[in-house]
Amino acid sequence: MSIPVRQQFQVASYILKQKLRGIQRYPLVLMLEPLFQCNLACAGCGKIDYPSEILSKRLSVEDCLAAVDECPAPIVSIPGGEPLIHKEMPEIVAGIVNRKRFVYLCTNALLLGKRIADYSPSPYLAFSVHLDGNREHHDKSVCRQGVFDKAVEAIRLALARGFRVNVNCTLFNGEAADEVVKFFDFSTELGVEGITVSPGFSYEHAPHQEGFLQRHSSKQLFRDIFRLGKERNWNLNHSSLFLDFLAGNQNYQCTPWGNPTRNIFGWQRPCYLLVDEGYAPTFKALMEETEWERYGVGRNPKCGNCMAHCGFEPTAVNDSLAHPLKALRTSAFGPRTEGPMVAEPLILHSTPPSIEENTGASVEPLESKRLSSLR
Repeated sequence: MSIPVRQQFQVASYILKQKLRGIQRYPLVLMLEPLFQCNLACAGCGKIDYPSEILSKRLSVEDCLAAVDECPAPIVSIPGGEPLIHKEMPEIVAGIVNRKRFVYLCTNALLLGKRIADYSPSPYLAFSVHLDGNREHHDKSVCRQGVFDKAVEAIRLALARGFRVNVNCTLFNGEAADEVVKFFDFSTELGVEGITVSPGFSYEHAPHQEGFLQRHSSKQLFRDIFRLGKERNWNLNHSSLFLDFLAGNQNYQCTPWGNPTRNIFGWQRPCYLLVDEGYAPTFKALMEETEWERYGVGRNPKCGNCMAHCGFEPTAVNDSLAHPLKALRTSAFGPRTEGPMVAEPLILHSTPPSIEENTGASVEPLESKRLSSLR
């Protein structure tokens, strides 16, 4: 694992305190989204499909820091949009760092070279640079030539100035395992602290829906990647059990409250990825009034193919604490890449409500039958 010891200790201490207090639902990462505007229009993005009056809105410094104070998560991820467009972003980051929270400032890095002097290296700050593969693949993904080279140049500049830098990689349909392996090798040689990787979420508003991976395809792709990378020393910025989940070896349900989102509309229900489920006025209202049981794979059709780290990493972290020997074993030997995969969750959302309401019975619909091809 590539996470610094200071961060591991602070996060572990926070989780232990929640457990000792008997708190069942607690956040791990605050997704602070101060704007939707971006300087790219990626084919797989569902965050920029808003009218200009919405794209021009910003959360103020006061709004952002109030959200950090409301939500006790030890880590704050700042996605977008493109956060570096926000003129007050240096003040926002400085305020979070002063609160001893770990900040992952997500960026496509097109502006990083120009804005890097506005930031100071800190163990509490990491630039998370979006790269979806090697040059050709990434530039195709972001729908603009030359972005990969600019991002790599910015990464080298940030590393040279003493900043923590991660690569944030999203995988889509049509990925070749050997090409992903080459990209992970390149990122490792580049000297970044870690690589965050996740299958792309099928945003309803994304223009190219055919690009998103299905769950079985995602699991097989990750098995192929991990098998080819068995002897490589990648710093993947994830828990060992989340990686095992990606390879189809853990039957997890998501933990949507693990990464709550605050954006220009309020506290987004239920998570960063679902944009049409409404908003809560406060973090407290989000946690206490959201119908969490309505969301998750098999529970809601919008969640059907999701394997994103923002929902499943918190689940894996909790499982690691509950079963430390399993986590250590998986960390030592890596995810299993052969044999049967765990069964998919039952598809409960397709059950006709009238059947359960009239009989009180739990009925498994035909759509929920587990296909042998998914094993």
